[in-house]
Amino acid sequence: MTTRNKNTRRTEARETTPPSLIAYHVSERGKKKFWTRIGAAWDHEDARGLTLQLELLPAGGGRIVLREPRDEDGEVIEEEGA
Repeated sequence: MTTRNKNTRRTEARETTPPSLIAYHVSERGKKKFWTRIGAAWDHEDARGLTLQLELLPAGGGRIVLREPRDEDGEVIEEEGA
């Protein structure tokens, strides 16, 4: 029962903490590249890894790219307390 409560707290924290990186699927058609947001990644508390949550999985081809979140002006969004 304790494990379940810990997992619930971690999920709630992840849902309220902004992601460290945004996951995109990048596909190329000719000279054009198409970027589609497919998920996000959060740092582990011990800073030794990431949790990657994908909302979509690419069906074929392309690559997954992780980038820092940016605001509408293209500026990197800094985490509070960083």
